[in-house]
Amino acid sequence: MTPPRAVVALAALLTLILAGCSGPAGDASGSADATRTVATARGEVTVPAAPQRVVVLEPVQLDTAVALDAEPVGAAVLSEGTGVPAYLGEPGTRVTVVGTVAAPDLERIAAQQPDLILGTESRHAALYDRLSAIAPTAFLASQADPWRDNVRFVGRALGREAGTEQLLTRYEDRCAEVARTHDTAGRTAQMIRPRDGLLTLYGPTSFAGSTLECAGFTIPARDWENSISVDLSPELVQQARADEVFLTAADPSAASAVPPSVAAVRGQAFPRLHPVDQSVWITGVGPLGGQKVLDDIERVLAR
Repeated sequence: MTPPRAVVALAALLTLILAGCSGPAGDASGSADATRTVATARGEVTVPAAPQRVVVLEPVQLDTAVALDAEPVGAAVLSEGTGVPAYLGEPGTRVTVVGTVAAPDLERIAAQQPDLILGTESRHAALYDRLSAIAPTAFLASQADPWRDNVRFVGRALGREAGTEQLLTRYEDRCAEVARTHDTAGRTAQMIRPRDGLLTLYGPTSFAGSTLECAGFTIPARDWENSISVDLSPELVQQARADEVFLTAADPSAASAVPPSVAAVRGQAFPRLHPVDQSVWITGVGPLGGQKVLDDIERVLAR
């Protein structure tokens, strides 16, 4: 017997509703057993279409996954003492630490029962076979690659490309707003990271440097030696001059945030020196970290 028209219509409506609830437009969805193929540093890798238990081994992967509401079950961090960066807020408190970025702990990773592991060829190549034995493993090529490209890689691996592009568009729109509001065109900016008795300057291809330039600043020209950064000895500190200089520190409010080599020439060489949070400017690589860096830039420009 032919079902009543009302029943057919209701079934069609339910089908449309379920399809609409499958995720952001353009993002992968499907049954728990569905898979996709992703291009990685190790070639094509088959991954879950909609992974539910992801472990990440790189800061940009952690930031991007949280930004996409795909909170990982585990993450390697730069320092176990510091743990998951505080700027990630409440989601970060629920992510289990599985070792450091330099030395992920395979036992702790396996204990999370991941269905997808994200890592980096330049850092984790020696672990690939053992990680792949735990779960499908997708490696981006290098943490030194343009960070927005790495964000897109994470989006592809998670099946959330559309959401990733939305995040990057919001970041770029915010950059344009900062540049327009504060008239940054033609002004220079530099970021300094004191470490191991040296001063590390970050160039236009780094996360912080690219965000400064995205916000309309120009980083002073120099030979970046095919790298995202260069080191200066303390006696060359004045080479870090710029209209706005951002100095990273574990505690930006501490008196020790400004190293002696910088403090000695602060009034002369760095009249506008701004201590900022290292956990954001150095390790906050990703859409959320980018927004936090722009928060700092707006804060100091409003003074």
